[in-house]
Amino acid sequence: MNIAIIGAGAGIGLESVLKALKNGHIVTALSTNTDKIPNHPNLIKINGSATSPIDLKNAIKGSDAVLITVGTKNKKATTLFSDIASALLKVADELNFSSPVLVITGFGSGESKGYLSFFMKTVISLFLKDQYNNKTIMEELITKSKLKWEIVRPGMLTNKAATNSYKVLPKLEKGMKVGKISRLDVAHYLINEAKNPKMLHQYVALTN
Repeated sequence: MNIAIIGAGAGIGLESVLKALKNGHIVTALSTNTDKIPNHPNLIKINGSATSPIDLKNAIKGSDAVLITVGTKNKKATTLFSDIASALLKVADELNFSSPVLVITGFGSGESKGYLSFFMKTVISLFLKDQYNNKTIMEELITKSKLKWEIVRPGMLTNKAATNSYKVLPKLEKGMKVGKISRLDVAHYLINEAKNPKMLHQYVALTN
């Protein structure tokens, strides 16, 4: 299948590219910097911005699934995520896009904020508050749209090896525990879900 991966140059996005190619898929990878993505016969690289409707359109047209995996190290106030959502909705409308769109935000965005552990609530409040506020706006824009969306909220990301035995939690429940999860495990979930979507129109938490 054809998978478009937005934010493919590092982190979950890069791991998703590698996993998809290993599984025999054709990948279109959009990133501001594609230098770290190894060349492959089934890979199309697009150097561009996820907030650019033109770049997004080139990346997702004809794809069977789209993965939005953009992250940022910027801890200051940002509109990056909501800007991506706005561009995506514009392009999807122009293309009459009907393939699944899986969007990485994070556990702590939207209503999941009320289910954070004390530690993670403190971390986000002190260091990532602006990011998560904007991720919440991103979620709201996408979930109110006509897209075949899925919001994927991983716990704290690590660079550990894949376990392929992580937990997929589709409901917010009192006392739920969402801790660490490797980027490799998140990529594993995304590629499997892109191939066989089971959680469309749901908010899914991922944790080991």
